[in-house]
Amino acid sequence: MSAAPVPQDPAARSGRTRPAAPPLDLGALIADPDTRIVVCCGAGGVGKTTTSAALALAAAEAGRSVVVLTIDPARRLAQSLGLTELDNEPRRVEVPGAEGELHAMMLDMKRTFDDIVVAHSTPERSQQILDNPFYQTLSSSFSGTQEYMAMEKLGQLRASEQWDLIIVDTPPSRSALDFLDAPNRMSRFLDGTMIRLLMAPSRTGFKFASAGFLLFSRIVSKILGGQLLRDISAFVAALDTMFGGFRERATATYELLRRPGTWFVVVASPEPDALREASYFVDRLSADDMPLAGLVVNRTHPPATAALSATRAAAAAEAVLEAGGPDADLAAAALRVHAERMTLAAREQHLADRFTSAHPEVAVRTVPAAAGDVHDLDGLRTMAAELTGDDADTPTGTPRTRILPARRG
Repeated sequence: MSAAPVPQDPAARSGRTRPAAPPLDLGALIADPDTRIVVCCGAGGVGKTTTSAALALAAAEAGRSVVVLTIDPARRLAQSLGLTELDNEPRRVEVPGAEGELHAMMLDMKRTFDDIVVAHSTPERSQQILDNPFYQTLSSSFSGTQEYMAMEKLGQLRASEQWDLIIVDTPPSRSALDFLDAPNRMSRFLDGTMIRLLMAPSRTGFKFASAGFLLFSRIVSKILGGQLLRDISAFVAALDTMFGGFRERATATYELLRRPGTWFVVVASPEPDALREASYFVDRLSADDMPLAGLVVNRTHPPATAALSATRAAAAAEAVLEAGGPDADLAAAALRVHAERMTLAAREQHLADRFTSAHPEVAVRTVPAAAGDVHDLDGLRTMAAELTGDDADTPTGTPRTRILPARRG
């Protein structure tokens, strides 16, 4: 099935060329000892996990001591790194010949939340919290908990000073902005009006509770059920002493992301929705004064050569079939495949150019789609070479900032 035709770009009709994106030098970024945290973010399904693992492998081979934190529950990262499984503690990955070290871990958000409760409360109080049914629901399925716990774990890893580079694969959220919003969302939840109302009996005692609160309590009890309301109230009362700690850590982790030595790498596929999400994220990073390294356009489809256009290849296929010959069908099929590849590449370049027109200051790196799933160190190494290779060192000579060569004006 042929790829859909690409609408002609107004810039091309007018003879103007799109602005060229600056090159994204990820090799220099991960080799720089001043780089301490790299956060890979973007929409779901664009290859953030594989990108994170490939960058971590490249950094270890460049001599860095690296830990990669993934939130991908599919366990593809463990398989590609040659591990049977990953858990909430970093595990050493054997990388033959590497000058540095590579560790990997997969976030267990409930275990991370449990560890926070135990670390910041007395044994008796922490057990009350851990045993509370509402807490058990909150720690495993509350919206935003996964993103918040990823931030908590990042703060823990950075505070340990055990690794000189931390690479974070952000959660597969509906919106890439959820990762940045998570700390403030959790803090707002814990400091919200309803939580404070639910905490009122534990602070003043029901004996002195106002008539208004008792009416509120009866209404909520009817809606939620008496037992759930009691569970929530008991949870809030037990967690009261930890509220300040949650807010402080939320603020500290957020500031950690703005500190020199942290870089965000936005990952997208050459699809409208993914690049739209990337554009929103770039705008948010700029608004929050957070350091953006650039955009990785992953899973592109560059042709083997750009010297033969899609139109000429399709016409040549027809001419070959008309001329006939023993290998005419094979030659025509190859030409048609090239025409389809050129059409697809032109569509992808058009989308990338639209992003660059909106964000001309954002550095870009394109990465070709792998022939199959990346499932071992060799596959990660191949992707790492695409991510960190010299901008002009490609088989066709097309810079890695692009999928097709730029049109001449």
